[in-house]
Amino acid sequence: MKHVPYVGSGPYCYANSFAMMFGGDAPSTAAIEFATSSPFGMQLVGGALPFFDPYGWTPEAGFNDALDAMGWTSAVTKGGSAEDALARLKSALSDGPVWVGPVEMGYLRHQPGMDGPIGADHYVIVLAVDNRQVRMHDPQGYPFASLPLDNFLTAWRAETLDYGEPYTMRTHFRRVREVGEDDIIRASLPAAMRWLSMEHAQHLPEGTVGNDEAAELLASMIENGCSEDLRGHLIHFAVRVGARRLADAAKCLARVGRADAAQIASDQAVLIGSLQYPLAVGRDAEAAAILRKLAPTYPRFLSALQGMSQKS
Repeated sequence: MKHVPYVGSGPYCYANSFAMMFGGDAPSTAAIEFATSSPFGMQLVGGALPFFDPYGWTPEAGFNDALDAMGWTSAVTKGGSAEDALARLKSALSDGPVWVGPVEMGYLRHQPGMDGPIGADHYVIVLAVDNRQVRMHDPQGYPFASLPLDNFLTAWRAETLDYGEPYTMRTHFRRVREVGEDDIIRASLPAAMRWLSMEHAQHLPEGTVGNDEAAELLASMIENGCSEDLRGHLIHFAVRVGARRLADAAKCLARVGRADAAQIASDQAVLIGSLQYPLAVGRDAEAAAILRKLAPTYPRFLSALQGMSQKS
């Protein structure tokens, strides 16, 4: 099937947040997401929680390499008390918007249905703050959203997330060199290969597996009785973002002449996207079969990337 790029909504919070901070100099969100290495692998964290992103990867693990590949730099601050963090945020806002996260999405009560922690990370752009509320661009689909200050600070503490530190924010975004999108993609390939080869992982929960092993184990879990929590995580987040990341990766790889790797990324996008319907309606055997087709594509993807590197 010919690859058709995806354009539409979806959980691309940090890529969209970076694009907002870069302003008119922003590359496409596809290139930003590619630069973070997010499309290159699969993991089953603790042998229980699936993500279609690299083994041992978290969003924060990919940010510095991504900024460097794109020719940008920023300053990061984190930790301390809520009072200290709020003072830092107010001070930073005097120079413009502030990139904030991870935050616990479940405390962002301007989003319908959010009334407590759900263990979901998120990133936003804070525009203004006073003693009562925070004004933000929330890339989940809520421009100029306002939130009571107490709710925001609780979300920003991020204590229910499995990575990150409380009160993390990035400021002083500065473009240090101009880099075209094709060069961003090329510069990001070494990190992509490292992540896909599972060489980056450290401090992982016991039982975490990656790539083909993760796909096979998840297939068995679904086949043997998919819990509602697991199903909800997959159909509301993991499948949607995983398929989009790989669709964007296919587009990026194709534009720099990496046809073999682009085709595998496109095949993975189709397989992961094909999970949505059977999982949503409870056709679990069908979903398990798709995951077993997905499993052998990971070593093939790595071989294609390594092969193209040797030819470069």
